[in-house]
Amino acid sequence: MEKYLEILEITKPHGLKGEMRAKYYCDDPYEPEQFDVLYLGEEKMPVKLTSCRLSKNMLIIGLPGVDTVELAQKLTGKLIYIDRGDVELDQNVWFIKDLIGLEVFDADSGIKYGAVEEILQNAPTDVYSIRTDEGKQLLFPSIPEVLIDVDLGERKILIKPLDGLFE
Repeated sequence: MEKYLEILEITKPHGLKGEMRAKYYCDDPYEPEQFDVLYLGEEKMPVKLTSCRLSKNMLIIGLPGVDTVELAQKLTGKLIYIDRGDVELDQNVWFIKDLIGLEVFDADSGIKYGAVEEILQNAPTDVYSIRTDEGKQLLFPSIPEVLIDVDLGERKILIKPLDGLFE
């Protein structure tokens, strides 16, 4: 598992005073400002947000020393990371990045369904998209009746599909 996880991506300058628009890769758009230290770019330079606000599904952020549109433009495309060690996850909560690629098996029969390709987050509950060895896409909801166990160490997920789920 990687030490640093992407939390923001700077997409372009916002205004003339150095603020930037950023895509956020977390459940709560204001989560990045809860960290004392974030890490900028591939070199993982430690930074702290000086501002953070939501505007039309985009975060508008400020960084120390970035006070002109020209400086903000130079950061376009850069990723901002968190250190995995700075996050304490609740039980049965995982980083999406850690779930991608896990193999999915039937909890009762042991049959392999495929591997997690994507986690869709636009429903009341997360929906896991898996790809079978034959290339077919299967979807299942992240609800206790279906998602039985996630074992990051073994890189596998056990599920009990509801009747007709994969038909």
